Amino acid sequence: MLELSVIQKVAVWLLPVLFAITLHEAAHAWMANRLGDSTAKMLGRVTFNPIKHIDLVGTILVPIAVAVLSNFSFIFGWAKPVPINWQQLRNPRRDTAIVGAIGPLSNIFMAFLWAGILKIATFLDPVHSNIGLFLFLSGQAGIIINLILAYLNLIPIPPLDGSRVVMGFLSPKQTITYLKIERYGLFIFLLLVFSGALYYLISPPLNLTMNIIRWVFGF
Repeated sequence: MLELSVIQKVAVWLLPVLFAITLHEAAHAWMANRLGDSTAKMLGRVTFNPIKHIDLVGTILVPIAVAVLSNFSFIFGWAKPVPINWQQLRNPRRDTAIVGAIGPLSNIFMAFLWAGILKIATFLDPVHSNIGLFLFLSGQAGIIINLILAYLNLIPIPPLDGSRVVMGFLSPKQTITYLKIERYGLFIFLLLVFSGALYYLISPPLNLTMNIIRWVFGF
């Protein structure tokens, strides 16, 4: 079995993690602008340029630290949040849900793109080709990080994207009550992580999507 050094593992995971996080935020910015709020566009966030979205701690230091400490069995990170004025959206309740959902959906889309790269790598003889091997490993990493990021964000805990989707179905009064949970969001998330409940929440949709990818690309 191929054993990679820490530097090699970082090199393999760097682009998948970077683009998974930054394109997720770019998708939020693009959709918000399409639906009436130009705040993110005026700040230059409707772009695929990673520099505009990178948070030194959340996009670089934390993912690398978590990956190394977990021997690359788990990756976690974040980009600079996209500023959105929800009241500027043309239909605030509906559009809040759409803007919230587009980030995770972009990650699922990217997982399929990385699966395409993985498929291409299988034709490049990854056993004997360094380029083929790099694309093969990066493709695997891209699928994993994008699906994890998508389904983590769809958990309906404020301020995760899933909570924005839920808000689209709540009345203004219910939304105010629901958002009171946000102050405890981090603690709830950590409780899910350390109790093992997070695994049972995201495993079913993650495994389903993986099976679809295997069927589509013939893995």
